Amino acid sequence: MIEPLVPGLYVVATPIGNLGDLSIRAADVLRRADRILAEDTRVTGKLLAHIGSKVPTSRYDDHSSDANRAAIVARLGSEAIALVSDAGTPLISDPGYKLVRAARSAGHEVRAIPGPSAAIAALSIAGLPTDRFLFLGFLPAKAKARADAIADIAGVRATLVIYETGPRLGDTLQALLDILGDQAAVLTRELTKLYEESFIGTLGELADRFRDAAPKGEMVIVVGPPPPSAEASDDELDSALDEALTRLSPSRAAAEVAELLNVPRKRAYARALERSRS
Repeated sequence: MIEPLVPGLYVVATPIGNLGDLSIRAADVLRRADRILAEDTRVTGKLLAHIGSKVPTSRYDDHSSDANRAAIVARLGSEAIALVSDAGTPLISDPGYKLVRAARSAGHEVRAIPGPSAAIAALSIAGLPTDRFLFLGFLPAKAKARADAIADIAGVRATLVIYETGPRLGDTLQALLDILGDQAAVLTRELTKLYEESFIGTLGELADRFRDAAPKGEMVIVVGPPPPSAEASDDELDSALDEALTRLSPSRAAAEVAELLNVPRKRAYARALERSRS
């Protein structure tokens, strides 16, 4: 007899293309759960057939009602329920956070069954800095909203990871180029699938290449961080510190100005002490 799982919500990552990427633990949970919540039961049904799971499935997505979500949460005290998306890790640009939040608020166990993620897979092979990155998911479809979203993060010193579809790819690459400049970028397509491809260059080169001929499939755009700016002069640093010192202690003023001007905190703090004593 198969031992039942501990009751609670299991957030289960599934393959983004290659079925061989399903972890042993994920397959075990999908065979032993009492119920599986799927973004599309037909898509998940193919995966369950592949691993021989006969666990009943129900649809759950961002359009699910509050009443439906409450009914699911009420069952978590006695049932093990697995949450999956069509591909990859649930909640990463997919439905689910409202359910996880409700389950935690009700005091139920919530467990991660980690695995594939297109964002992390693309980042791992892009050859761009990975010490700090910002995941943006899908940018807005309308031109102004898309431009505003890019402008909001234009100054962030981090590698950007963006999901996109073929029909919108050219417009998105051009918008990124117009606002961010011609930064290093990588486009990955159909990760882990038969026709997986990576295109390496700059935003300008990629925008030219895919302006009129977008590839098919799901894509991830990875954009490198902006180049380092010239360090602020002593006069610029002193001016910013003088203003900050009217509101803050030397240590807090130094921290604020160091981040604002992108200068070493040690340098800012030494100057703040001098300015505060003068």
